[in-house]
Amino acid sequence: MISFVWFSKRPFWAGRGGSENYTAGHIRELMRRGIPTRLITIGLGEDDGREDFPDITFTSLKSHEQLSELEDTLVGITKPLGVPTKHPSYTILHCPPRSSEGNLETFDVSKMNLTHAVAPSKFAAKLWAPKLGVRPNKIPIVYPFAERPFSRVKRPDNTTGKTRILFAGRLMPDKGIFTLLAALHLGEMQDLPYTLTVTRAAANTNCGPIICKLLEAHPWVNLVPARRTPKAMAELMAEHDIVVMPSSDIFWKENFGIVSVEAQHAGCRVIASNSGGLPETDCGGLLLIRPDDPQALARGIVRAAALGPLTTAERLYASNKFTVTASVDKLLAVMRTTERNHQTLLQKQGALMREQLDLAFGITRELGLRLARDDKLR
Repeated sequence: MISFVWFSKRPFWAGRGGSENYTAGHIRELMRRGIPTRLITIGLGEDDGREDFPDITFTSLKSHEQLSELEDTLVGITKPLGVPTKHPSYTILHCPPRSSEGNLETFDVSKMNLTHAVAPSKFAAKLWAPKLGVRPNKIPIVYPFAERPFSRVKRPDNTTGKTRILFAGRLMPDKGIFTLLAALHLGEMQDLPYTLTVTRAAANTNCGPIICKLLEAHPWVNLVPARRTPKAMAELMAEHDIVVMPSSDIFWKENFGIVSVEAQHAGCRVIASNSGGLPETDCGGLLLIRPDDPQALARGIVRAAALGPLTTAERLYASNKFTVTASVDKLLAVMRTTERNHQTLLQKQGALMREQLDLAFGITRELGLRLARDDKLR
């Protein structure tokens, strides 16, 4: 069995972020292939978000130490397991080395000696390599993806006569919501007929309630509930022409940006900051802008509006990039390679132990013969 381990103090909520989407998508695909897979939470009991994912098996443990007792192949989400395990374990480095909240370490890097690192992008591998004391090419990359509903959803006709813009990121400063609000008031946007929809994603965080009040009061913003399933999010994206991801380069470095891939699979143009791993999300419909620059964002929106949503051919091309099938294939390949290397190491260690035992027996035998000869001489 493969078990993904969720370490956050918050439940594994749907509609909150890329790490959750990435993990849930992997579990679903592994289960579709007949591979027993589950999500393990620590110290949350049954109030761990399982009601948001009725198609996923959850198991709640009381402590990290219980992980050592499991026969599973364990995959830590954002943090290392920190305990020895019966089989090789893995940590997917979803987050940067430093947190946006208080600039604190996201986890104890010293615990990485008990696990195998996996990165979600080339950017993440380069970011983490110095911390882990390895070259970036030694960290395998398992890219995020868009689940199947995004490439299959039908796009309704645009009857509004306006460019439909969607911001679906978490309502936190690092996702660029304030950059977007500033861009709306610049001259470039004044002559563009548009509608702007913002979801309440992660509205339950520390910043969320404050930002929600600002958006509720803004006459140009349509604030809607966060979508909690891939199908619902795909349908929302399909109703829009542009998805904006003006992520900050100051507060937080995007390790990848799964929303970008989902939006392109759904036929949207994506405007994203030229920062972190976002440039790697290009499926043919990505426009990059300077981060933390409202004017660059406004000009990017105008340019994307002129291009319109992806054509049928462009969307077909996009939907073959960053698929869940390819991502799980790579994850399983990483696990197989690690297992082979582990077995080889065990065999080498076993051979060395046998060699040492043979040497010890030989020395003991020689010592015994010498003692026997000495007794005869006496």
